[in-house]
Amino acid sequence: MGLNFSSFFCLRNGSHPPSPPPYPGLGDLPENCVADVLGHLSPVEICRLARLNRAFRGASWADFVWDSKLPSNYRVLVQRLFGDFVRITSKREIYTKLCQQNPLDDGNKKVWLDKHSGGVCLTISSMDLRITGIDDRRYWNRISTEESRFYTVAYLQQVWWFEVGGEVDFPFPPGSYSLYFRLQLGRTSKRFGRRICNLEHVHGWNIKPVQFQLWTSDGNFNVDARNESTRIKFSMTQIDCTHTKGGLCLDAVMICPVEYEQISQCR
Repeated sequence: MGLNFSSFFCLRNGSHPPSPPPYPGLGDLPENCVADVLGHLSPVEICRLARLNRAFRGASWADFVWDSKLPSNYRVLVQRLFGDFVRITSKREIYTKLCQQNPLDDGNKKVWLDKHSGGVCLTISSMDLRITGIDDRRYWNRISTEESRFYTVAYLQQVWWFEVGGEVDFPFPPGSYSLYFRLQLGRTSKRFGRRICNLEHVHGWNIKPVQFQLWTSDGNFNVDARNESTRIKFSMTQIDCTHTKGGLCLDAVMICPVEYEQISQCR
């Protein structure tokens, strides 16, 4: 009977039944074993391996895989960014949502989790900065641009007293952070599809130095686990009135972990 059945299968299909593989494959690994391996990899590597097969895909959703990838205060971040009305079912989903450009304070701030370093980054639009003379179009203009995360920059035409400042109170996770002003000398435009920068009105910046200052609630910019929230004040000034300054685009202020800066330079 076994011989007849084998002959019938061969007759109907033109080939013999497939033989079982001599050795187990990746698809035969238990999900809990795969999850133990994934827990030692970076989030980018986990997501890549999740495309291999069903076992890796299922293991990539295990909560304990993402425990070490999320910021230690991720619950506070979720509350601050999404409130009580968003139901998030897994830690992988939390990580995914935090990696998005999440708007804050009417969209004038954006917060995201860098998928390579796992650090929390925050950027503040020029709309949310204190800029001396911003309401006087003789000195400043708002310019629309696709080169900004906020699609607008503040353009300085000419001013004697240059002063920009701001502050933020945010639950940064423990770590060391850097603060940057995102600036550009000259005004960018496009001609025949090519990006060009007009430096015609740039002047006054090589005469006296610009002063950058930073104040934090504990006197430094190393956030530890005791800090539920850190208040930061910052400024950029050039208030020597012996000459005018002009031709500067002010986009935003960015706060990010030191690790983010190092990884960005390596990309």
